[in-house]
Amino acid sequence: MSNLSGECLCGAVSYSGSEDAVMAGHCQCTDCQKISGAGHIANIAVPRGSLTIKGELAYHEKKAESGNTVKRGFCPQCGSHIYAENSGMPQFEFIRAGSLHDLELFKPSMVVYASSGASWDYMDPGLPKFDTMPEL
Repeated sequence: MSNLSGECLCGAVSYSGSEDAVMAGHCQCTDCQKISGAGHIANIAVPRGSLTIKGELAYHEKKAESGNTVKRGFCPQCGSHIYAENSGMPQFEFIRAGSLHDLELFKPSMVVYASSGASWDYMDPGLPKFDTMPEL
């Protein structure tokens, strides 16, 4: 999953990556449900410092179920969520798979916080599911 690039809905914020993804998966925590307006968010973790972001993100920080602080970045113009940081995983930055220029680059390998998943939010039964966040 190298050469990741993407942008928000209006194009005011874009990004490109210089290193391969470390992890890709779906998060079904209640916070991700609320910010996505759906049953989950698809995330890609990349090594911290490997993203170049053009444009200005606005941020919202919230303590997660895990006790970690999650800082979510979104476009102040169109509201698209495209970025996140988690204090419990300072070595990573996260991008939202839906913001990729090439959606086929996203290859999920797990589902986290599956215990919060809605019955109607279908996940590939072949993916490993974790009730919370596993150690990465």
